[in-house]
Amino acid sequence: MADASGFQLKGSAPERYEQSVAPIMAPFVTALLEAVDLYPGATVLDLACGTGIAARTAAAQVGPAGRVFGADINEGMLKVAEARHPRMYPDIEFTVASADRLPYPDATFDAVVCQQGAQFFPDLDAALAEAARVTRAGGRFAATVWADRSLCPYFAAQYEVIKDYGGQQAAESFAAVSALTADRLTTALRTAGFKDPAAREVTFGITLPPPAEYAPAQLSVLPWGQDILDAHGEETLAEAGRAVADRLADRTAADGTVTLPFTTILATAVR
Repeated sequence: MADASGFQLKGSAPERYEQSVAPIMAPFVTALLEAVDLYPGATVLDLACGTGIAARTAAAQVGPAGRVFGADINEGMLKVAEARHPRMYPDIEFTVASADRLPYPDATFDAVVCQQGAQFFPDLDAALAEAARVTRAGGRFAATVWADRSLCPYFAAQYEVIKDYGGQQAAESFAAVSALTADRLTTALRTAGFKDPAAREVTFGITLPPPAEYAPAQLSVLPWGQDILDAHGEETLAEAGRAVADRLADRTAADGTVTLPFTTILATAVR
């Protein structure tokens, strides 16, 4: 069903996640995989893999002799991951699994990567202990989490809109997206048994489609946006998307697109 402006959600939430998140994630996936120094024949785990964006890129790098696995607790996301992964790469084995109970033997992987998942683990220490368990000696770990929203104008605009349309509780829940600090990550990695934990900020300028169309679709795949959608419908979600666009108007180009800085914390360690 379309709202008065013609906005209409298309596809399932996991499908919309893939479409709306991929433009933001792509450059950070490259940085994530560079941090673990992948090589042909490596065995890789994409932890909290979502729709498999990092897993697909890793498969291209490790080549036919490599093996790639993806684990996520969300079965719907994994169905999209299965449908999207190209068969020309080595097969990618996707498994429904919690990060703190991984179904792999000890020392299975040459590298474990986690793209924007660690901040949502209910028990970060347990999840990283599992990541350490399944990484071979000398293997590498890397994770990205979003930096403070003050460094990501799109998320700062989203936060204010979620507060207006979903309330303070929803806004505080959304704040978890960028709540995991570099110090907390590196401390947890060390406690889990990794060596040489380090963290640094990585920033890319990313061009997004016109926000009035992009923002409501992207909001709809977030728990807070889904709450707005369930409570008030597509018209209100579209209105929230326009409110995001209004907050970014001074950054919007003549063609309607908007180029914004996004900053992550990239944490790395060695087993």
